[in-house]
Amino acid sequence: MRRGCVVRGTWYVVLSLVALAPARAAGQDIGLPLDARPAPATVEDLDGNAVDLARWVGKGPVVVEFWATWCPVCEALFPKLEAAHGRFGDRVTFLVVAVGVNQSPRSIRRHLERHPMPFATILWDGRGDAVRAFDAFTTSYVVVLDASGKVVYTGAGADQDIAAVLAALLPAR
Repeated sequence: MRRGCVVRGTWYVVLSLVALAPARAAGQDIGLPLDARPAPATVEDLDGNAVDLARWVGKGPVVVEFWATWCPVCEALFPKLEAAHGRFGDRVTFLVVAVGVNQSPRSIRRHLERHPMPFATILWDGRGDAVRAFDAFTTSYVVVLDASGKVVYTGAGADQDIAAVLAALLPAR
């Protein structure tokens, strides 16, 4: 058995349970509480440069997904994030935070060559600072912050309707 298969298998079980739990997929009952502000966190870009999430938090609405190349639920959520970006990308920042479990910046770059995510800024959380700041217990965990940096939504799983969350958050044009 390859090193890391146990970690991957454990994550898969956790992700499967989250995806099957309708109450959890509905959002608002996991991770950071509503109206909370995430703690400061520094991550890296895929070139190893330090990036402070404060660059985006509190400067406008932000969607943050905690993601992994090996996460089937993240893959299933991808079209919904892409569709939400298609509707709201001119008014909302989309961040994808790659967790530091069983992947590296190099493997992430290789994955993105085959499966690009042009709508999002991809960040690397190798030390787990953002995971702790956002209380991210699993991949496919999404946090939506309003323009002031307060949490307005949290959820996990493939059935999240991020476009509906953003439609409720943003004034109609």
